[in-house]
Amino acid sequence: MNTRTLYVSDMDGTLLGADSRVSERSRLIISDLTEQGALITVATARTPATVQPLLAGVAMAPPAIVMTGAALWTRRAGHGSYSRVCYMDPADVDAVVRVCAACDVHPFVYTMGTDGGVLDVYHDAAEMNRAEQSFYDQRRHLRLKHFHTRRALPAEARCRTILFCALGRLTDTDAAARELAACTGCSVQSYPDVVLPDTGVLEVFAPGVSKAAAIEQVKARMGAERVVVFGDNLNDLPMFAVADVAVAVANALPQVREAAHVVIGPNTADSVARFIESDFLDG
Repeated sequence: MNTRTLYVSDMDGTLLGADSRVSERSRLIISDLTEQGALITVATARTPATVQPLLAGVAMAPPAIVMTGAALWTRRAGHGSYSRVCYMDPADVDAVVRVCAACDVHPFVYTMGTDGGVLDVYHDAAEMNRAEQSFYDQRRHLRLKHFHTRRALPAEARCRTILFCALGRLTDTDAAARELAACTGCSVQSYPDVVLPDTGVLEVFAPGVSKAAAIEQVKARMGAERVVVFGDNLNDLPMFAVADVAVAVANALPQVREAAHVVIGPNTADSVARFIESDFLDG
């Protein structure tokens, strides 16, 4: 068996099914392979607040790559711990706040809480748009994350800022991304929402943050020699570039399928778990 391969899957639209959950079949396959020595983990834009419950009962040895690579999360029963957190420079934080305001984009600003284990999330809009409200409603009661709505980022939290995540008109998030790429050294990406194509997702991180960079860290930590990645959206392309085998699910965006070495079945058919099982056992 090939125990030196690191398997890294995106979650939404890739590992997760239509109900945004890991199916029972995928859970059993991944947990069984992990017991046999397979190195399987996830790389996601999500924070531990949603990664922890979504992966409950799924055994994985390597740390999870969370917040698009801005941090690693070592899962444990009931909780976990952060490592390799990449904080933004306060001057860049100020620039992002200024540009987003000019582009009529109202990001959720993620900062590390003073206890080092719970995120404080600030959102300053008087009213949320439909995408923002849905995002907030799905996460407002989660552990490991505290929302502060209708409140600007406090000055004292600037040095603990990890990321900005905005959901708005795609034209506005694209405009903000272009301006930020020109005036900062931050890692910036704007891409269409999987469910609402006219809605753009803007993500801003410290320079050098990406799923790809985090994969290299996990690869070295786990002593892996080969990397297989799975994805469906534009923010997965950086990790495709560093993979030995890049795998797109059938429901991936056309650009992602074109960049992949292999295209498998859709996320609704346990395709990621089944591919890992075949590759690991054949190795």
